[in-house]
Amino acid sequence: MFSYYFIIGLIYFVIGFAVALIFYYLMRKPLLGRFWGALIVALVGSFLGGFFGNVFAGVIHTLANLYNSVNIFPPIITSFIVIWIFSKVSERRE
Repeated sequence: MFSYYFIIGLIYFVIGFAVALIFYYLMRKPLLGRFWGALIVALVGSFLGGFFGNVFAGVIHTLANLYNSVNIFPPIITSFIVIWIFSKVSERRE
């Protein structure tokens, strides 16, 4: 049972890391805390997306599943939304 939750957490971590890389290096958005700030916010967004994905599992059941156990779309979408909001807040502070 531990390995099941560990793999899910690892998938969410990789999604958050990938979103942070995309936002910071490819999109070159100014963020508070630079890459580390982007990484923390993307990880929080990824895990929140996973949580909301589990809460609303009946609604989003039609989305694709990874290994028939982890729905990867809510963490990706929520991670992008949270880091986009963080980017907008960071622009106003500078």
